Amino acid sequence: MDTGLLILRVVVGLLIAGHGAQKVSYRFGGHGLVGGTEEFRHDGFRGGPLTALAAGVGQVCSGLFLALGALTPLAAMVAMGVMTVALTVKLPHGLWVQDDGYEYPLVLVVVAGALIFTGPGRWSADHAVGLTAWPVWLSVVAVVLGLSSGLLTRAVLHRAPAPEEGASVARPAD
Repeated sequence: MDTGLLILRVVVGLLIAGHGAQKVSYRFGGHGLVGGTEEFRHDGFRGGPLTALAAGVGQVCSGLFLALGALTPLAAMVAMGVMTVALTVKLPHGLWVQDDGYEYPLVLVVVAGALIFTGPGRWSADHAVGLTAWPVWLSVVAVVLGLSSGLLTRAVLHRAPAPEEGASVARPAD
């Protein structure tokens, strides 16, 4: 079981970290902070560079902490939050990734939630310093906060789409 958790943590953690690095740098095919900002603007979020920076740093840090198995419930909670936002963006496109759907963010949210409950395993920084006995109630709180933070972020920072330029706006009859 420990080997499986190690592989899962490292692969998922590094993918999340790489995904975040793309938002704030030119690494891994990213378009820098300007590109990350534009991506969020295109997806209907306010906040400009600060939104892209917060998402990118949150993903990089949570991903690296997950890969190391360090403060696993907290790291997984942050990963759940940012990937819940991504899930809400992709939701209108349906499930499957080939249609720009929410399949990938959903997998990451579920894996992060599962790691909150399973813990990082024996080959982790948490185990090395004796932080392996997380109570179940703390795991439940971490999952609820992770999902809630993503939904709250969406509610606060997302704006309704503006009417298309040149499109006529229906006016009420007199």
